[in-house]
Amino acid sequence: MSALLDRLYNMHWVTPELARSAQPYLGFQGHFLASHGIRSVINLRGANPLHRWWPLERSISKSMGIAHFDVRLSSRLVPTRATLVELIEAFETAPRPMLVKCSGGQDRTSLASALFFLFSEGPAALAKGQAQFAFWPFLHRPKKGQKWLKHFPVFAVEGMGTRSLGAWIRESYDPSVFAQWLKARGEIGAYKALQAPD
Repeated sequence: MSALLDRLYNMHWVTPELARSAQPYLGFQGHFLASHGIRSVINLRGANPLHRWWPLERSISKSMGIAHFDVRLSSRLVPTRATLVELIEAFETAPRPMLVKCSGGQDRTSLASALFFLFSEGPAALAKGQAQFAFWPFLHRPKKGQKWLKHFPVFAVEGMGTRSLGAWIRESYDPSVFAQWLKARGEIGAYKALQAPD
């Protein structure tokens, strides 16, 4: 059953501390999390109280003693600083091992996994991070407006210098500067819009 669910949920281990997956549907979420000893879930779809999956996910996590973090990240909107700070805070505080997941486990999880490498190992881990955007086995095939995802770690490394990823995001990251960076490289259609501040 575990192997079948892993394939169904596009689940992969990124490091011994981090796994990535799609949304675990079909009523097997508890078994799926338990089978891998997951202690934290980072939900990149944000809080969705009007959709059945979100309160169920929160309830299952609570009943199993699993920490749950909601980060509203879009695959087509350049994220605000606040959104990325939430992701960094989850990386900083989430008990390990943790699962980062979105809807299909293909796009937002690729970015989050790539950023985890930069968070954990610094700029030297850029190649490891970029490998998270592979079509196989992660099924990342960016559509129009999603190509910014793979560019973002490169932009981050250029901006970080000797700082940590968290320090760069908190002190310097500006979505409009990233948009200009993309434009300068001919990637005008790489995103749909800038994420609106909360």
